[in-house]
Amino acid sequence: MFLFSGVDTIGKFLTETLHPVQIVWSRQLGLLSGVLILIAIRGRSILHSAHPKLQIGRGALAASSATLFIVGVSYVPLADAVAITFVAPFLVTVMGALILREPVGLRRWAAVTVGFLGALIVIRPGMGVLHPAAGLLIIAAAAFALRQVLSRMLAGDDRTETTVAYTAIVSWTLLTVPLAFFWRTPSSGLEITLLITMAVAAAIAETLVIMALDAAQAVVVAPVQYSLLIWGTLYGFFIFDQLPDGWTWLGALIIVASGIYTLNRERLAAGAAK
Repeated sequence: MFLFSGVDTIGKFLTETLHPVQIVWSRQLGLLSGVLILIAIRGRSILHSAHPKLQIGRGALAASSATLFIVGVSYVPLADAVAITFVAPFLVTVMGALILREPVGLRRWAAVTVGFLGALIVIRPGMGVLHPAAGLLIIAAAAFALRQVLSRMLAGDDRTETTVAYTAIVSWTLLTVPLAFFWRTPSSGLEITLLITMAVAAAIAETLVIMALDAAQAVVVAPVQYSLLIWGTLYGFFIFDQLPDGWTWLGALIIVASGIYTLNRERLAAGAAK
């Protein structure tokens, strides 16, 4: 999460001179490089999928959610942007109920409602506190949530490395299509260094998440994502001299508490199912 937050920070910094499409393309290039190395070691068998259309859809969502986030964070303070995207776990619950027909009890629906109220405290729509681009961050969170739902649909039939490979290849390919319209050759050593650092850090972070999910259940690992708020606040303060206000902290704490409660209910439900 420390690395992911660093990637977001670099992305926000680079939006001052580069287009978001080029930034996300460079980010995904790091993940693609890791996937190509994996294919060279393990062979093309990792590309065998029982649901290639779902994999392609997941890759498209990865490209869109990352691009929307970078566009949004170019206008919104980093910690605020991270807090807004924390609505994703609640959207996963809603989509899981609507798409996967997963049972959701009254307590989890209550947690979802409270979580959305927390998001409203952060955004404060109509009060002019945050830039309208905050709406793009909500759409990015929705795309990310749908991506997680597709992950659940794929989990029983496709290996984790297969999903990661498709995500990297599809997202990078889709971003390459419009790249010619937005490309600007980096003009300084700083830009080149930051682009390379971002790509490498993103690849390492994705790998560490996979290793964590191999070592522990998702419901155990998932709450760690909320540490993004801490890292985002620190990066935002030291790099951009931005700090969230008291209302943002209150809303974020409500979102985090509701999210951890929801994840805990999922853990208990999964344990009861076994």
